[in-house]
Amino acid sequence: MENKQSLGKSGEEFAARLVTESGLYIIQKNYRCPKGEMDIIARDRKVLVFIEVRTRRSAFRGWGEESITPQKAQRLQAIASYYVLQQGYKSWPGLRFDVVAIRWIDKNPEVKWIKAAL
Repeated sequence: MENKQSLGKSGEEFAARLVTESGLYIIQKNYRCPKGEMDIIARDRKVLVFIEVRTRRSAFRGWGEESITPQKAQRLQAIASYYVLQQGYKSWPGLRFDVVAIRWIDKNPEVKWIKAAL
């Protein structure tokens, strides 16, 4: 049985492959700043996509997509703003916030990719 950290890491690696296979370009993984951490930052044409990955083995505490509270959504938006300002964009780019929820119950995970979730 994997611990929480290794399950999360496995989920993030799985999500990164999914994102790449879907045609998005990954700019950065596990971006950290004073506002917090973003699992994946990608580009979908001219839009910056900030992706939160949630991996679960059971619904005991709810599925991953149900765990994004208003406070967590606000923190993700603050991280994205910090990133855009830090990168020195001349004009504000289009932003999208996605959630990739992975239900890893058996060997084949079930994925729910919610685009523009916030």
